[in-house]
Amino acid sequence: MLPKIRSTTVLGVRHNGQIALGADGQATMDKHVAKNNVRKVRQLNDGKVVTGFAGSTADAFMLLDRFEEKLAAYGSNLKRAAIELAKDWRKDQYLRKLEAMMVVCDKDELLIISGTGDVLEPDMDVAAIGSGAMYAQAAALALKKHAPHLTARQMVEDALHIAADICIYTNHNLIIAEPA
Repeated sequence: MLPKIRSTTVLGVRHNGQIALGADGQATMDKHVAKNNVRKVRQLNDGKVVTGFAGSTADAFMLLDRFEEKLAAYGSNLKRAAIELAKDWRKDQYLRKLEAMMVVCDKDELLIISGTGDVLEPDMDVAAIGSGAMYAQAAALALKKHAPHLTARQMVEDALHIAADICIYTNHNLIIAEPA
């Protein structure tokens, strides 16, 4: 049996009219760091859409390609593209086997897309997936409550660093993006 690849913490925050999405860079195979600078955040649609993925990298790229197709097919309507991707993901026999999750955002919306057919608008404007998701989510919620003067980008950065201090599957090598 092949060792399980664990990786990632992806975090999106909407705060004071801004949205930022970031991820760490670590991929862990079994008990060892396999790579420490994986790019799990991508910009699509001329930077107007930002995506972050957790799970199998090959599966995530397949989903990113499909999501980009859906964005084009539905006039860059983020929610409609996400719903159509989730429907395909759920129905398609090949896609159903993919092991990944995505957080997607544009300047107005922040969504989590799962392989179970879910498209979730996160409570309290914080979306987190991956191994360190709960650490990052808790940190971001605390920052929103106790440091409202911070920007969405600063909250993502600080919360991911806190998660990296706690979660062995998360590192401090961050990529953070904001939709154009």
